[in-house]
Amino acid sequence: MAEREQAAGHKRSYLCIDLKSFYASVECIDRGLDPMTTDLVVADPERSEKTICLAVSPSLKAQGVRNRCRVFEIPDGMDYIMAPPRMRRYIDYSAEIYGIYLKYIAKEDIHVYSIDEAFMDVTSYLSLYQCTPRELGQRIRSDVLETVGIPATCGVGTNLFLAKVALDITAKHSPDFFGELDEETFKETLWNHRPLADFWRIGHRTQARLEAMGIETLGQLALFPYPDKLYSEFGIDAEIMIDHAWGIEPVEMRHIKAYRPQSHSVATAQVLPRGYTFGEGRVIAREMADAVHLQLLERNLVCESVTITVGYEKDENGYLPRHAHGTGHMGALTNSQKAITEAVLETYDRCVEDDLKVRRMGISANNVTKPGTGQLSLFDVPAGMEQAELDAEAARQAAVLDVKQRFGKNALLRGTDLLPAATQRERNTQIGGHKSGA
Repeated sequence: MAEREQAAGHKRSYLCIDLKSFYASVECIDRGLDPMTTDLVVADPERSEKTICLAVSPSLKAQGVRNRCRVFEIPDGMDYIMAPPRMRRYIDYSAEIYGIYLKYIAKEDIHVYSIDEAFMDVTSYLSLYQCTPRELGQRIRSDVLETVGIPATCGVGTNLFLAKVALDITAKHSPDFFGELDEETFKETLWNHRPLADFWRIGHRTQARLEAMGIETLGQLALFPYPDKLYSEFGIDAEIMIDHAWGIEPVEMRHIKAYRPQSHSVATAQVLPRGYTFGEGRVIAREMADAVHLQLLERNLVCESVTITVGYEKDENGYLPRHAHGTGHMGALTNSQKAITEAVLETYDRCVEDDLKVRRMGISANNVTKPGTGQLSLFDVPAGMEQAELDAEAARQAAVLDVKQRFGKNALLRGTDLLPAATQRERNTQIGGHKSGA
């Protein structure tokens, strides 16, 4: 408790700025429409009605259309614009807005949390600008609106957690889309707030587990008399949850900027447009192995193993089988296309049920490092390969990479990329699995 009181006494000022319905707002601005009054959703009309709306405009939300709903969930008879996603355009807008942030705050004090959300430590800027955190937040928000036309919501807090909660909960119920919290106002106004899933880092499953213990509010969590039960149920996450229940977050911007992960991975994942047979899924696994290999090659990285995760489609009775998961080892640190592909396909054949339909797939390269920096095995050539073969492949792949970088990823394709089930050609034109709009 003493540590929590000490942390609570260390006052700083943070802003958390979120661009309202960002993708939808960009589409409205580009059409000369008001983002706050236009009924618009961002979704791919070429996909089925089950596709997720990437963004829903504020006016549609006010009519009961929930964020990230599926197209078929929008009530019949509702008139709205459906805008195909243009990820490149959104990235350009985000970069321009980040440039506006830099007019006020140094990059060392900004943490870009997502394409449309950023944290700022404004503690040392208040005396410079002779203003309060709220006034500085309003100045930045107004500049964004005047410069690019995108409205924003802002949370102000004495730590990162409170700034985020002020944004997510308090600002949503404020007429000026501004929220402000410190440890005391947090306890006064939100200790009895429900549901728990409204709070940052508490999902619906965590909420259900807490409710099973009789905890329905953060106030009840903070005063829970059996902390050992929390640690038994949630492990080390219990400490974070208890701190947050008291409105405390010991991590500061300097910690985020100083963080360096102990291990790295390179990964790719996709949701398939329909249930794929075992053989069709194997085509996708090969394509994704190539995608992971290309990422490693572009970054001059090697890996020691690959992990594949496959999610199945529900059967005719609505039952969702448990996902498949497995890891294949190459026997050395490598970025050999042959070694990676063989490891992926061997793992796929070993772990995936051949009588179930594949709907989701993810592949990651593990223990990623720069060549020569990791601990090599006794054999620094992948199993089943000779050094001469490895050298020849490296030269060939360097040429392939050069062509793709010059002329695009679709300049060179495998024959399997032309099969009806293949998706890589289309994915090579996308950003984050969605149309780039370029």
